[in-house]
Amino acid sequence: MSASSAVSGTGTPAPAAPAAPAAAPPPAPAAPPPSARLTGRETAVLLVLCGAIFLEGVDVAMLNVALPSIRADLGMDTGSLSWVLSAYVLGYGGFMLLGGRTADLLGRRRTFLFWLTVFVLFSGAGGLAGAPWVLVLARFATGLAAAFMTPAGLAIITTAFAEGPRRNRALLLYAGTAAAGFSLGLVAGGLLTAISWRWVFFAPVLLAGALLLAALPLLPRDRPPARRPGERFDLAGAATVTGAMLLLVHTVVRIGEPGAAAVPTLAEAAGGLALLAAFVAVERRSAAPLVRLGLLRSGPLLRANLGALLFAGSFFGFQFTVTLYLQDLRGWTPLQTGLALLAVGADAVLAPTLTPRLVDRFGTVRVILGGFGLATLSYALFLPVGPDWSYPMMFPTMILTGLAFALAYGPLTIAATDGVAEEEQGLAGGLLNTAFQFGAALGLSAVTAVHLAVTGDGGAGLDGFRAALVVPVAAVALGALVTALGLRGRRSS
Repeated sequence: MSASSAVSGTGTPAPAAPAAPAAAPPPAPAAPPPSARLTGRETAVLLVLCGAIFLEGVDVAMLNVALPSIRADLGMDTGSLSWVLSAYVLGYGGFMLLGGRTADLLGRRRTFLFWLTVFVLFSGAGGLAGAPWVLVLARFATGLAAAFMTPAGLAIITTAFAEGPRRNRALLLYAGTAAAGFSLGLVAGGLLTAISWRWVFFAPVLLAGALLLAALPLLPRDRPPARRPGERFDLAGAATVTGAMLLLVHTVVRIGEPGAAAVPTLAEAAGGLALLAAFVAVERRSAAPLVRLGLLRSGPLLRANLGALLFAGSFFGFQFTVTLYLQDLRGWTPLQTGLALLAVGADAVLAPTLTPRLVDRFGTVRVILGGFGLATLSYALFLPVGPDWSYPMMFPTMILTGLAFALAYGPLTIAATDGVAEEEQGLAGGLLNTAFQFGAALGLSAVTAVHLAVTGDGGAGLDGFRAALVVPVAAVALGALVTALGLRGRRSS
């Protein structure tokens, strides 16, 4: 008898006991959420790149304050003085797309360092200028350098930090520093101009030189993408898109010039659009296009860039109008004007502290929409401005504008670069900065044209300022609508 039968006490074998179920493996520990904390080296790299965008903002702002002193010292008339600003805008806006793509194709670190060196040289040349044409040429070259340097710096950030909290924090710090440069530049420009307007050019040279020395050992090395045999740089695409941008930017600049003839302006616009159409045709046939047209079919990217254009147009149009109101109508000094606008620089503190938390909780698009909404309210509060408004009456607009900038500018940068392949991050940065530059030029030209249409002779009438202030309100309200459509599209999908 088998052992199993003896145990059961019958002649039949006892059924085998069911096997105990295998113990389930312990659940794997949940991956910790990605941290937004940056390492020491990452912080050092970010400080260099933030210093570069700060340099760009402070350079432009200080020059705006110094223009009257430059005109008096060099004997410039109003027309030639406007070219000190227009030359920079032409170089910056005209070459931005080419600059962004060049960073992708030739190396971001190499592009950034080379053009930062050019920026140092020509900013110094502007300070040494003894004739108007030398100053205009120096400003064009400085804008050209910024057109290559800025998208390269932004692309270094978006490729060095992976998508998520770390990149968002880096971009928001970057955006806050850019705004701080512009706000503080208004005050610094007033102080330096009191010594000599030439220090408005020499001070950026000192800062840029220090950044260049720090960038050499800190910036990560990158390799340009490998090319297929026989593949060449898209010279036809580069020529047509740069020509188109130069003509279109100059057209926008001409719109705001007093007495600009309509026929040449329309001819320039037509030429720019024709070159843009030729660029699209070239890119469709190119084996290695300068700009992959499929990138431009992204709805979120297009909305982010259109939003950036409208936001920049509203902000710079508002800032320009308020500056003229305070100096021409109220008789405030450049330093007083800079101090009055200093509250707008609150976003330098809010962008890296408050905005990341809001983005984490509500998402990028909702935060952008909140920024547009606050900007609409801010500019609308200034519409009934009077001839003797005290600063406490202006302060709500100033502080709300700073908060709106903190909510919109950095998140727009995030939205314009999210989901873009690493090899096209420079191009994405070029598109975004082109949108900002076009928006700024459009805003300035639009408020100038409206002001002149109301005052007739370009005087400092209060009605002209009030009419011009309608432009930034309308632009930022349209931007809010564009952003809201994007949010609605996300809910539907």
